[in-house]
Amino acid sequence: MTRTVTGPTDHVVVVGAGLAGLSATLHLLGAGRRVTVIERDARPGGRAGRLEFGGYLVDTGPTVLTMPDIVDEAFAAVGAALRDRVELIPVRPAYRARFADGSALDVHTDAEAMEAEVERFAGGAEAAGYRRLRDWLGRLYQAERGRFLDADFDSPFSLLTPDLVRLALLGGFGRWEARVARHLRDERLRRVFSFQSLYAGVSPERALAAYAVIAFMDTVAGVYFPRGGMYALPRAMADTAAEHGAVFRYGERATRLERRGDRITAVVTDQGRVPCDAVVLTPELPVAYRLLGRAPRRPVRLAHAPSAVVLHAGCDRTWPELAHHTLSFGNAWRSVFRELTRTGELMSDPSLLITRPTTTDPALAPPGRHLHYVLAPCPNTAIGPGGADWTDLAPRYRDGLLRELDRRGLAGIASAIEAEHLVTPADWSGQGFAAGTPFSVSHTFAQTGPFRPRNLVRGTANAVLAGCGTTPGVGVPPVLLSGKLAAARITGSPGPGPGPGRRPGSRPGSRPRAASGGPGAPVVTEVRP
Repeated sequence: MTRTVTGPTDHVVVVGAGLAGLSATLHLLGAGRRVTVIERDARPGGRAGRLEFGGYLVDTGPTVLTMPDIVDEAFAAVGAALRDRVELIPVRPAYRARFADGSALDVHTDAEAMEAEVERFAGGAEAAGYRRLRDWLGRLYQAERGRFLDADFDSPFSLLTPDLVRLALLGGFGRWEARVARHLRDERLRRVFSFQSLYAGVSPERALAAYAVIAFMDTVAGVYFPRGGMYALPRAMADTAAEHGAVFRYGERATRLERRGDRITAVVTDQGRVPCDAVVLTPELPVAYRLLGRAPRRPVRLAHAPSAVVLHAGCDRTWPELAHHTLSFGNAWRSVFRELTRTGELMSDPSLLITRPTTTDPALAPPGRHLHYVLAPCPNTAIGPGGADWTDLAPRYRDGLLRELDRRGLAGIASAIEAEHLVTPADWSGQGFAAGTPFSVSHTFAQTGPFRPRNLVRGTANAVLAGCGTTPGVGVPPVLLSGKLAAARITGSPGPGPGPGRRPGSRPGSRPRAASGGPGAPVVTEVRP
């Protein structure tokens, strides 16, 4: 049985209104807790924020949404449904992969469509290999979903269950790239089903095969896009939480925690003091540990994932070869990962993610205009260029990136840009992200499962961590689960799970009463600019 917070937990303060904090808030409200959310920014979202310039509506964080049933669990906790709050549009194809040899492959999540595409691209033998790979990914997800992704760990002994044996028999403790290679001979196809390891901050040849579950989410379960952009998701979560009694204090920064013995008694902000019975901390780990006044001892310092340069470009035209998400692979592969994770060099032959959200939602740009998001992975500031270096490097890197895109078929992109915003590791550092990366702590074996920074901190009885630095990890679905797990540490209840036959948007049996009072109690939302 996992540990839970002891003592009173009637009023919980959640620090941070990102996806983890909002997920925790909804699950806490559903369990009858009163919740106050403290957010330093003027609106919710955290990493999944919103930037507006030149008439363009830009998502500043994740652009890929998978596993909407996990989002729906948070809404279901208060008797709401995702489908009533956000319109999710299936992205088809999920990706378009373009390779250095000029070939291209559309990645479909429908099995028959993808099998036909693989056969067209690489022949019948590879199509059969894809069928086997798809089956393995599905079994891997089923083995991990309930016991590893959606579970708290109090010690490594928590792993000792029949599910661990099942995962081992599936090859989950081998290497991701080698496991994919068992099914696919074509090196280009292997990239399509292993590039996701970069989300985990590890190269495919070194990443545990267990993390191929990310490829299941991307290439099997389906990719979606919320109408209004990814920011529509945290906005809807915050609105729903407010309707059910959560108090939001925007534009307010947590500065310290008051403590009596091993209990946090209040969160002190730059604008006042908020008493609490328990607290959920979602900032970056160094910030959370500083607030707590203590950090867990680890034999080796935490390693962080690579960072990224992101160019948001509003253009007066677009290019037909682009899909909603386009993977533009360079010729190099393993050497690129060595540069990103070991030598700290900028990619000599970059692989890029190009997202054109106006493919699915033209309203994100002015009429006749198009929004392009170019993500170029780069080393974090712990092993690569530091923040000061990026001051001079940024404009040169931006120009080189545009020349490379022009060479890869986006002819004239530099002259097509009418509004833009460039983000570098220096900017991520300025936002408080450790090692200048928004992807947090990498998923090496020593930072996985029970070895990852835990969401309970020794010496503090009523504080819980949530977010991508703690369990289960990085990415939209894991971060949402981290909020759910943090709430369960406080309430002792895991909340609604996927359950048999659960579909995104399906409602649970009954609507819980608002946490702000008895039946019919008014909803109070406090917004501080």
